[in-house]
Amino acid sequence: MEVTTEPKTQIDEVSHRNLSFSTPIAGDPSSDKLPFFRHRSRQIKRDTWLVSVFVLLQIVVFAVTMGVNDCSRNSNGHCAAKLLGRFSFQPLSENPMLGPSASTFEHMGGLYWDALVENHEIWRVLTSPWLHSGLFHLLINLGSLILVGIFMEQRYGPFRIALIYFLSGIVGSLFAVLFVRNIPSICSGAAFFGLIGAMLSALARNWNLYTSKVSALVIILTISTVNFLIGFLPHIDNFANIGGFISGFLLGFVLLFTPQLRQDPPPPHKGKLFEDDMRTSTRLKEMFDRPVLRIVCLVLFCGILAGVLIAACWGINLNRYCNWCRYVDCVPTRKWSCSDITTSCEAMVSDAQLTLTCMANGKFRIFPYTNISQARTQDLCTLVCS
Repeated sequence: MEVTTEPKTQIDEVSHRNLSFSTPIAGDPSSDKLPFFRHRSRQIKRDTWLVSVFVLLQIVVFAVTMGVNDCSRNSNGHCAAKLLGRFSFQPLSENPMLGPSASTFEHMGGLYWDALVENHEIWRVLTSPWLHSGLFHLLINLGSLILVGIFMEQRYGPFRIALIYFLSGIVGSLFAVLFVRNIPSICSGAAFFGLIGAMLSALARNWNLYTSKVSALVIILTISTVNFLIGFLPHIDNFANIGGFISGFLLGFVLLFTPQLRQDPPPPHKGKLFEDDMRTSTRLKEMFDRPVLRIVCLVLFCGILAGVLIAACWGINLNRYCNWCRYVDCVPTRKWSCSDITTSCEAMVSDAQLTLTCMANGKFRIFPYTNISQARTQDLCTLVCS
């Protein structure tokens, strides 16, 4: 008499496999590899409130900056987009990014040599990362922040991303202080480049976990190149971008553990206790993953932070020892100069006209108004001497 054996069904195999609670670990050949940038429907469902707060704060700061600038009054109506009234922009010849004047950057906390070294206004290191040179700069920076920030916050959570963002902004600003000139500069790209560096270190750390590594590198390189090229325009500090990228890259190895990419439900008979134990075990394994690499990166970051902080407090200016470094942050054109000179002009008032003559090169320009502030006169003098 024949005994029939029922074949195993695919349902049994699938149900047995789904009873496991696991997280793919980089380097494990049995784990499923996933693309670095996944479709939105496959991303981890997690709120991105942190990036929303950053975006809102930067928009508010830019609006306040333009309100303080008040081009319609301080520049006697010689503005771009005059319909905006108080929030109109400086002329394109003065600020091609559709933004405020240089004196407004000084007032709002931009970096420049005299304020940092002579007046010891070190608080500018904290304010400069929140300023933008203009509307174009704001839109590009926010677009890049939304693209990168949402991805990083969904993958690693808000706390670690906030820590990388703030620390990168501070280190980037301190790094910019070492090369700062008497032209007001802003460091809003430092914090964003910190996220770019952290994304690159996350990709390198979990290299074996992803499939679309080349595409991810191309995307990271493209975003970085666009934002770095913008740094050659006036008032945007590329040295802050470099410092922010380095700090973010090191902090990425320190803070960004193996990401949680998949969670299968625990067996029903084990209950919540089994789930909590597995999650705790996973967290501990992630925290102590590659300790040597994490310690080395942490030591390097602390050394860089201490070094730039001490150098900034001592007033070290690396431009004195590096003549070509200024071209990392500036490209000389007919509209502006990369030389760090103290502009001085001779002012002459006649028939409701102001004539400014640059003492350095003899250039002069006539303006159809006279009732302007001393700070605004210095702005126009810099424009004439450029």
